[in-house]
Amino acid sequence: VQLQASGGGLVQPGGSLRLSCATSGIDFRIYSMGWYRQTPGKQRELVALITSGGTTNYADSVKGRFTISRDFAKNTMYLQMNNLEPEDTAVYYCRAARTTTEYWGQGTQVTVSS
Repeated sequence: VQLQASGGGLVQPGGSLRLSCATSGIDFRIYSMGWYRQTPGKQRELVALITSGGTTNYADSVKGRFTISRDFAKNTMYLQMNNLEPEDTAVYYCRAARTTTEYWGQGTQVTVSS
């Protein structure tokens, strides 16, 4: 099983980034997928979730700015991040989960700074 997160980088406040999480080795159709983020000294926190049926859930801090989506043909999940703020700076991780099984990607760094 592999979850490959990509798309991070350095962006100015107000800018946009699109993260991708390419999966292999799992039946992507039946897993709930999520993005999480973590900064040094803090716990990993949920950013956004999308179920196999397409239901989405967002952290209050990103509502209206971030959009989670998934492409079943490509077995890939995305996070479109708009109007980025310095507080969004973190390592972003993708996760696949189903009942008691979970898999994590390796993380991609997002830095929002002028």
